[in-house]
Amino acid sequence: MSLRRRTAILISGRGSNMRALLAAAADPAFPAEIALVLSNRADAAGLLHAAEAGIATAVVESRPFGKDRAAFEAAMEKELAAHGIGLIALAGFMRVLTEGFTARWSGRMLNIHPSLLPAFPGLDTHERALAAGVRLHGCTVHLVTPGVDEGPIVAQAAVPVLPGDTAEALAARVLAEEHRLYPAALAWLAAGTLRLEDGRVLLEDAPLPSATALRNPG
Repeated sequence: MSLRRRTAILISGRGSNMRALLAAAADPAFPAEIALVLSNRADAAGLLHAAEAGIATAVVESRPFGKDRAAFEAAMEKELAAHGIGLIALAGFMRVLTEGFTARWSGRMLNIHPSLLPAFPGLDTHERALAAGVRLHGCTVHLVTPGVDEGPIVAQAAVPVLPGDTAEALAARVLAEEHRLYPAALAWLAAGTLRLEDGRVLLEDAPLPSATALRNPG
């Protein structure tokens, strides 16, 4: 029987995607074990949910370190090492990580972003998508590299932009897809299904999409 990969989820707030990952990992057959939820904010609401689920939690406050990002990350890495962490899933972790940290976790750290990257990196993605008049919007899981929202794409899910959409309505539809996509991507990473080739992610033995096209209007 293969060992489950010990995984840390890093959060800064309510941990919506964290909850989806915890729910998936509650299945003993899931290849990742959530061994730690770590936050840079002691008041992150997701910490309470993780603790109630029986998951170890840790807080490494970022504010006391000021602009010394390397020292903050060194403190985080002590917690990660203490819990034997092999993989990281960022879930609303509102800190830009240094090149050194991302290099040490290269190929072992995922992030989810609420847009179809490379479109709309950064913040306010739903408002920007509506302003741009796109017909499809969505979310992306990618491996983390030093460039913000620039890492190799693992998986994407798209939703239609509907007439009269608000940013809130669009965000809710995208979030539902995030909760489906992120656990699948973490499972692929933990199971060794992902591999990098020439800066692109290749998926071995991963399920293929059933549809050949997604159109809007259809």
